[in-house]
Amino acid sequence: MKQAPATGEELLRTLSALDNPHRLRILAVLTSGRRYVSQLAREIGMSRPLLHMHLRRLEEAGLVSGKLELSEEGKAMKYYEVSPFVLHLTPEVIAEAAWTLAEQGEEG
Repeated sequence: MKQAPATGEELLRTLSALDNPHRLRILAVLTSGRRYVSQLAREIGMSRPLLHMHLRRLEEAGLVSGKLELSEEGKAMKYYEVSPFVLHLTPEVIAEAAWTLAEQGEEG
């Protein structure tokens, strides 16, 4: 299970992925079970290209995972599901993550 982000970059990536109503709806639907892209697009009422963009952001943050599978007809279908994660934010977690950002900024 993915734990709270350890670095500032990871924290920003996670929070950024969650800072969108479409991505929150995607996570909400996927909590009831995995879906293939076309099915998920129909359920949410979103175009597949837009859905792919949102899924990519969620996947980069480690909140969902995708797996390509072949149907009985031999058609490639990508299924997505929620990756187990815990996001526990406290002032201390944010402060610790912020220090990693400051260190990276000083080096660059």
